[in-house]
Amino acid sequence: MDLLTWVIILLIILIIAIILLVFWGIYNRIIRAENQIDNSWAQIDVQMKRRADLIPNLMETVKGYMNHERGTMESVTNARAAIMSAKTPQQSNDANNMLTGALKTLFAVAENYPDLKANQNFLQLQDELTHTEDKIAYSRQHYNDSVLRYNNTIETFPGNFFAHRMGRKAREMLQIPEASKEVPKVSF
Repeated sequence: MDLLTWVIILLIILIIAIILLVFWGIYNRIIRAENQIDNSWAQIDVQMKRRADLIPNLMETVKGYMNHERGTMESVTNARAAIMSAKTPQQSNDANNMLTGALKTLFAVAENYPDLKANQNFLQLQDELTHTEDKIAYSRQHYNDSVLRYNNTIETFPGNFFAHRMGRKAREMLQIPEASKEVPKVSF
């Protein structure tokens, strides 16, 4: 074989190697992004479960003071049960939003019970729930950032070329429904 043939063979091998390296890099980037999304969701799930675990103690503390506020207490209990039985991130997020609204209503109603507001257990639980809410909000933001990075990876070139062949689809970000953004109205 002459020199030109060897150069052409080496060029073909080099091009194939570059294509394989690019594919390998993009494949690994997509897998890392998917794993980051799964990890981000796990962090949200941990915080929501922690908050759900605080609810029985809160309900026990509140029960003695708010005997005639059964509807509010039932909505908190139902929302907690929905979180515990959620199977998908969207179901869990919806149940979490329902619990957030129920807790806002509960704390708004608690304002009318001075003895309850002064109860140390209630204050401690309220503080822990507030901190957990902050952690959930941060975790949601991290989750959405992870989904954004993943979606950008699989929707831009050359990632979209490989992602399509890998069967990867864009993921949805967590949304807070418009109803959850409103301040609850409490009247007596």
